[in-house]
Amino acid sequence: MTVIDAMRAEAFQREHIPGAVNMPHHEMSRQTTTQLSSDQLYITYCDAIGCNGSTRGALNLARLGFTVKDLLGGLDWWKRDGYPTEGTGTSEEHVISCGC
Repeated sequence: MTVIDAMRAEAFQREHIPGAVNMPHHEMSRQTTTQLSSDQLYITYCDAIGCNGSTRGALNLARLGFTVKDLLGGLDWWKRDGYPTEGTGTSEEHVISCGC
C-alpha cells in the first residue's frame, strides 16, 4: 500500500502523513504515474472532508487503472484521531487551509 498526498507540493512540505508520497491530483497522468505499480493499493488524501483533492486524485488514478481508496476526512481527521504528521509546519493546532 502507498499513501498519496494529492495536494500541491507546498502543502505537502508544510504537513503530511509520514511516509506519504506527494502527487498533486491536477498533475496525475499516464506520464506522471509511470513509477507506480499496477499491482498495489493506493490511498489518496488531502486536507479535510471539505476538500475534494483526494477524491479527484482517486478518480484520476482509478481512470488510469490503479486500485485506489480515498482517505475520508483527510489530514484533518488523521490528526484528530491522534496520528502523527511531519513537515515544516506541523503543530498542535488544527488549522485547515486547503492545499489543493
